Amino acid sequence: MSFQERFEELHRRHAAAELGGGDERVRRQHKAGKKTARERVDLLVDPGSFTELDKFVVHQTQDFGMAEQRIPGDGVVTGYGTVNGRLVFVFSQDFTVFGGSLSEAHAEKICKIMDQAMNVGAPVIGLNDSGGARIQDGVASLAGYAEVFERNVLASGVIPQISMIMGPCAGGAVYSPAMTDFIFMVKDTSYLFVTGPEVVKTVTHETVTQEELGGALTHTTRSGVADLAFENDVEALIELRRFMDFLPTSNRAQPPLRPTSDPSDRSEPSLETLVPSSPNKPYDMKELIAKVVDERDFFEIQPDFARNILIGFARMEGTTIGIVANQPMVLAGCLDIDSSRKAARFVRFCDCFNIPIVTFVDVPGFLPGTAQEYGAIIKHGAKLLFAFAEATVPKVTLITRKAYGGAYDVMSSKHLRGDINFAWPSAEIAVMGPKGAVEIIFRTDLGDKAAIEARTEEYREKFANPFVAASRGFIDDVILPRETRRRLCRALAMLRGKQLGNPPKKHDNIPL
Repeated sequence: MSFQERFEELHRRHAAAELGGGDERVRRQHKAGKKTARERVDLLVDPGSFTELDKFVVHQTQDFGMAEQRIPGDGVVTGYGTVNGRLVFVFSQDFTVFGGSLSEAHAEKICKIMDQAMNVGAPVIGLNDSGGARIQDGVASLAGYAEVFERNVLASGVIPQISMIMGPCAGGAVYSPAMTDFIFMVKDTSYLFVTGPEVVKTVTHETVTQEELGGALTHTTRSGVADLAFENDVEALIELRRFMDFLPTSNRAQPPLRPTSDPSDRSEPSLETLVPSSPNKPYDMKELIAKVVDERDFFEIQPDFARNILIGFARMEGTTIGIVANQPMVLAGCLDIDSSRKAARFVRFCDCFNIPIVTFVDVPGFLPGTAQEYGAIIKHGAKLLFAFAEATVPKVTLITRKAYGGAYDVMSSKHLRGDINFAWPSAEIAVMGPKGAVEIIFRTDLGDKAAIEARTEEYREKFANPFVAASRGFIDDVILPRETRRRLCRALAMLRGKQLGNPPKKHDNIPL
């Protein structure tokens, strides 16, 4: 074969690989409102930056007529490129080729880029759109999944791993995304479940649709499995590009720095009236977050699940921070099972990747009730406590109003190695609320309403304020609300060189 013939053969092979499952299947993909695997990669990475690997790989299966069905790439596009100028590795499953099903060769391609990402210290982004294990491959496809799972585990806490579910993801396939750091979904076209509706109906006699069982709304509002749901492929990938801007490339790197014109000493007088005079009236903690972070830019995670706590990324003086905040608008900001799980995982992610944590506290306690106790609130609440306590990144805490009981301890208190702990003058830091405390301490006077009211006011004056805690050094300073941004920025700047370690151990045993 001459050089010219080889060049022509190369062009032919490139064209065959880029055609995927063929024009008809591509049309079906578009008709379903979905982009193709390569179109998705092009939307995600910077123009011209993607370098594809293993473009000509094909499966080696001989059975069930598969020897005659070999499509270059074998149903997954893999390679590396840049997102806003920073290196990322990507695999994008191609539903037009064997339904995106995973074969041994398909898995080997994914494993190869995961290994390379670990070696160089760069995030891995998986664009999932697959019918599951390739049945014709038999147990080899299951082995392929397990190889991917093993790399998910080894990469955890070393490089960020992001899963974007853009089609079906069922059976054993769900466990790879489950072990990644964040899961995003696309409404109406993506779903995650261990067993499909047909199996559910056969085994449990429940009738349920794919969307009800494992759709984007189910997993972002009820199960908490997914972090965000987007309207379509284009919005999902654009927002994913924005999201990646907040993350460091690995645990060896610092969070990215983005220049900002927002002054670090900016005063916010409107915060002086944020907290209502009545302790029982709610207010929106998102307003506080927006007014103190750079350019009001807050990327909220899991906004529709466990809404009594807020988590997400923002920037202070251009540097990424993680935010955890009680939300008084929902359940009065109480901690419960779901909010504890939600926040604990986020805190641990931030600690893995050198992201400082700012905590805004207004928590009256843990949510009472048999449902919480039977659901193991003790164990789940301990997850959040454990996460804050083990975290060695800079931790700055601000108590805006209530911080009662064990929930005060849990929310990044000074006793859990909080570095700088502030309070507003409106803060109430105590074992419990004034009314409940008085009814216990002075239970013999419960019949005397006037006496109880007087005792309640006395308790509020003596204990339900930030000054007792400040006198013990549990609060580093009581600050004016308008000065919040300036004081947070100063504290974070001071803590940039922080070095703190935990005792030597193989790993901890968080209460799972």
